[in-house]
Amino acid sequence: MKKYNLFTILLCCNFFTLSPLILSAQDARIVKRVDSVLRLMTLKEKIGQLNQYTGTEVTGPASDRKNTLLNDIRSGMVGSMLNVKGVKDTREIQAVALQSRLKIPLLFSLDVIHGYKTVFPVPLAEAASWNMDLIRQSAHISAKEASASGIHWTFAPMVDIARDPRWGRVMEGAGEDTYLGAQIAKARVYGFQGDRLGGIDGIMACAKHFAAYGAAFAGRDYNPVDMSEQMLHEVYLPPFKAAADAGVATFMNSFNTLNGVPATASVYLQRDILKGKWNYKGFVVSDWGSIREMIPWGYAGNLNEAAEFAMNAGSDMDMESSAYKQELEALIKAGKVKLSLLDDAVKRILYKKIELGLFDDPYKFSNVEREKQAMNDPQHALIARNVAEQSIILLKNEQHVLPIKGNQKIALIGPLVKAKADLASTWTVYADTASMTSVYEGLKHKFRNKSSISYAKGCDLNGNTTAGFEEAIQIAMASDLVIMVLGEAGDMSGEAKSRSNINLPGQQEALFDVVKATGKQVVVVVMGGRPLIFNHIAEKADAIIYAFWLGAEAGNALANVFSGEYNPSGKLPITFPRSVGQIPLFYNYLNTGRPVGNPKEIRYRSAYIDSPNSPQYAFGYGLSYTTFSYSDLKLSTKTLKKGEPLRVSIKLTNTGDVKGEEVVQLYLQDKVASLARPVKELKDFRKLMLNPGESQELTFTIGTDKLAFYKSGAGWITEPGVFKLMIGGSSDQTKLETEFTLQ
Repeated sequence: MKKYNLFTILLCCNFFTLSPLILSAQDARIVKRVDSVLRLMTLKEKIGQLNQYTGTEVTGPASDRKNTLLNDIRSGMVGSMLNVKGVKDTREIQAVALQSRLKIPLLFSLDVIHGYKTVFPVPLAEAASWNMDLIRQSAHISAKEASASGIHWTFAPMVDIARDPRWGRVMEGAGEDTYLGAQIAKARVYGFQGDRLGGIDGIMACAKHFAAYGAAFAGRDYNPVDMSEQMLHEVYLPPFKAAADAGVATFMNSFNTLNGVPATASVYLQRDILKGKWNYKGFVVSDWGSIREMIPWGYAGNLNEAAEFAMNAGSDMDMESSAYKQELEALIKAGKVKLSLLDDAVKRILYKKIELGLFDDPYKFSNVEREKQAMNDPQHALIARNVAEQSIILLKNEQHVLPIKGNQKIALIGPLVKAKADLASTWTVYADTASMTSVYEGLKHKFRNKSSISYAKGCDLNGNTTAGFEEAIQIAMASDLVIMVLGEAGDMSGEAKSRSNINLPGQQEALFDVVKATGKQVVVVVMGGRPLIFNHIAEKADAIIYAFWLGAEAGNALANVFSGEYNPSGKLPITFPRSVGQIPLFYNYLNTGRPVGNPKEIRYRSAYIDSPNSPQYAFGYGLSYTTFSYSDLKLSTKTLKKGEPLRVSIKLTNTGDVKGEEVVQLYLQDKVASLARPVKELKDFRKLMLNPGESQELTFTIGTDKLAFYKSGAGWITEPGVFKLMIGGSSDQTKLETEFTLQ
């Protein structure tokens, strides 16, 4: 039998027992209304609010499962449905819920991850934009379209820090860095939820997966996680805290165990930290079946125990386990789960339903005219194109082969040249993938009046056949410039899509070799949902663009970059390794007692004997068609007192011939501390546009909170000492450096 800290559990239930005098007027009204509803509810009806089921069968043909679900909804035994979408179906199922005794409306939820009707770049690609306003706008359009179709709640943003590109779900997050991830978490929450919950153009967001799911062993989905308290608090929790501070409506717990305890059963995560220390007022939903999965984990002996552990730990809503429906009533009657915990969970869910306005109008998010208008707004595609443009990273550009100059014969070669559905990758729920703009279509349209374009597939994404090589060689030889579009298939990334080998699949590198052997200049576009390994191409290609998966406007966005209409500005949000053997690989590592100084002198150093330690491409890296210089670094003081801000200023100058954007990145290193600290940590950044020859002074303000680190037993602390400050355009190319002292 597991033990619980009863004081902590009861303390976390205090939100709905606070005096209305210390709540806002709106909160007080909602709390009063929640209490009035709760007093009317039977035990079974309370438990009913905690159950969530998928609606694919409810809206499908007649079946026993459909009849059971409809009866449960009609009886008030369901609080939320997922995978019911569109005005027609959401209105129809909501009408069934309103036949229940208390007429409590359902919450309709859906995985709106990177678009609803309009498909935006995958979240990892958007993170490469380093543009918080644009990321917020992307999430808001997704919410606008989804809410018009009757959706109240999305299971996004995923704010897991991920340092292992073998993990398929790396494409859903913001990459490896805690600070960047926290900023993006806030931007997405604000974008999804709008100015306030209850607005018809916003939906509830969900911070997931709580917590440390991105650190699963071997990059394999659903695997265990084992880490120190320091790493958990410093690296993996801050984006969740940022989401909570931004008012995220819900949290979702994760599939993994954390130090032996399934996250769904973790009192430490859900009661002590989330609902305790952070005073979080929203509700927590399990991931799909994660309560039931405590049984194969060997943590619970049966579903009864699993339900007990989940509820006592703070998991408010059960997604698709039926654990609460089947076991919770008996657990409460047996005294194994206190009624006050059930009431707290129900109140949190009712609060959100009332806050959304569903008690006043259960159909307010299901409007036929608004749905039609939102699904056909031409501005959404234009914004998606802009987001895609800013998500593109230029990794190499030898002899300024890009942008394309003059009239040229262009050969388009590769298995992804004409791809459409792949551009969306996974988690597209309403999109017409056939209408997406392929690279072929985008370039054909952009260069229709000045360049001829030929095409050869060359090879498949997978498989060993080289039958298409000869055709590819022939059109390459007849061209002035070759553009190859290579990568992984769109369904090779995402949930349950872990890969042990993240090289380009099939014969794609061999295809590159035979095309490059023609002597033509070769530009390679690499598409995927994760960092891929392509060392030979990295060495031999004349130019390389990393595009991840850019969504519906991928072809048009890439065409604008090729033509020079848009100057690429993306920076990598995650490190690209040279080999799988380097993984996990990230920029803010500890130096070790035997760091490598001279790369040629690695004997008895922390090094490989068959590879450099350095990545293929570093975090924060990305080129432009122009160049930038950094100068005039100034500090407001060289000796800082605790509590005082440090003001840092630099001058950035566009030293090239075209207008361009630069992401200025500020890193710090605590040189000596009571715990070994990373060689550098991102603490701020700024993205700005400059005309040729233009200079601008930038000022950063560094509070002493950014000098703190987490120490077990002490929490977040700041120690006096010397700090190194570094500013530049990527983590491995900091142009300006200095030091200051904290007293």
